[in-house]
Amino acid sequence: MSEQQHSGVSRRGFIGALGTGATILASTPLFAGKAHAQRQPSLATTTSTTSARTRTIPGTQQTLTTLGLGTFLTFDARPGDDRNNLAEVFRRYVAGGGRVVDTSPLYGSAEVSVGAFLAGTPEASEIFVANKIWSTGEYLGDESHAAASFEQSRLRIWRDTIDLMQCHSIVNAPVIVPLMQAWKKEGRIRHVGVTHHETGAQDQLAELVERGGVDFIQTNYSIFNRSAERRLLPVAAARGVGVLINLPLEKARLMKVVEGRPLPDFAREFEAGTWAQFFLKWVMAHPAVTTVLCGTSNPEHAEDNVQAMYGPLPDEAMRRRMVQHMETIPGFADIERMAWYPGKDAQYQGLIRTAQARARARASQ
Repeated sequence: MSEQQHSGVSRRGFIGALGTGATILASTPLFAGKAHAQRQPSLATTTSTTSARTRTIPGTQQTLTTLGLGTFLTFDARPGDDRNNLAEVFRRYVAGGGRVVDTSPLYGSAEVSVGAFLAGTPEASEIFVANKIWSTGEYLGDESHAAASFEQSRLRIWRDTIDLMQCHSIVNAPVIVPLMQAWKKEGRIRHVGVTHHETGAQDQLAELVERGGVDFIQTNYSIFNRSAERRLLPVAAARGVGVLINLPLEKARLMKVVEGRPLPDFAREFEAGTWAQFFLKWVMAHPAVTTVLCGTSNPEHAEDNVQAMYGPLPDEAMRRRMVQHMETIPGFADIERMAWYPGKDAQYQGLIRTAQARARARASQ
């Protein structure tokens, strides 16, 4: 199979959709807010370089766009908050050809936001929704909390059948994974997955893939943290398992390190016009990666990010060159010491941040 398979949403169509072609979305109440101005072999086949890139997973033949929309913090709004900005992020992502959304009951009100935006989106049936279960239960083998969480998620995102349910951060996996496998047999979900966002969990994820019964894994991977290449990505590729990537921008720390710096001239060779596209294309280019999840609450950033699904990807030699270039930039080696989402705390004031602030206030009393 050749490098990449593409969906029917073209770059020209994306640009048109952001203008008058998107009025069908903008006409609904959810989207009434003012829009902001402004190669190596893979798992899929190539059609046209003018369409959004997709990857097909060998184990399930499921095809997904290579950029997904993450919702942690970014889609968490407090009751009564204006969500028009988030609706515009969702609209631009979908208009740009994106068809994968990842959320969780742990992400504050993100599930509710996703459900509302899906309800106002004509392309809703095309969107692959990845959700999660985090449940320990009150005693060994207790499934009741997981079942309640699942039913709540179905109501929040307005889906009878959920495309992918994932065991969130491998919590209680011996109970949750078999339960999700049963839901899959019953037709309540289509795929089973397991997630984590920390490097230390990648061997455990690899072991779950090797045991079988898992259709997807989700892990952290970026041009800075490449540890998934050691074992997890090769194992997933060998077993035909889909791979969702989180933290491709290292919680915005990569963007902070390159702030004010020009892109290297060689970025033109794979049509990266911004640093975000540079970093996202680096991750997408790994042949085991299915979809790169990238969250934002900024519509202009969403519009920027989707462009990573267009044009060529860097080959392995170019990816090494990209890493070498980053290693010359001051601060790159120290990203892990930086605070998460530098300069963005004020932007993320949903249920999660509110609860964290209350906990800190109590602790200081």
